[in-house]
Amino acid sequence: MTTNVQYLSQEKLNELRAELDDLKTRKRKEITESLEFAKSLGDLSENAEYQEAREMQAGVEQRITDLEAILKDAVVVSADHKGIIGMGSIVVVKTEPGKETKEFQVVGSEEANVIMGKISNLSPIGMALVGKKVGMTITVNTPKGAIQYKIIEIK
Repeated sequence: MTTNVQYLSQEKLNELRAELDDLKTRKRKEITESLEFAKSLGDLSENAEYQEAREMQAGVEQRITDLEAILKDAVVVSADHKGIIGMGSIVVVKTEPGKETKEFQVVGSEEANVIMGKISNLSPIGMALVGKKVGMTITVNTPKGAIQYKIIEIK
């Protein structure tokens, strides 16, 4: 049996647990009430409220299943990797030969958010960074061609 390890920060783990709890308690109750109301309106085959509530229920149940799978395989990461880039590391890189610097945090795919500088460990740049040290240069293949980054700092 293969497990799909989900690397999460403690903050993201807490956020997902809270979402799961909310879905199982508050949201399920709201949907049950909507279904009961829709049933009271009569003929279910032509009842738009009932169909909508059933679709919402299916969506909530799917999200609950997804969250339970993520949390079951969750591994909480810390950024302390003794000078080697790993999950949770914040990395400052400089484009080669340019002088532009960028800062990335290597996170699990569930937390990835390019706008916030959080890159997945499974992305091309994430895979190229993990295991590297300050001073090393990596090459990342992108649709626009290969880009080289020099690792300036690991926070």
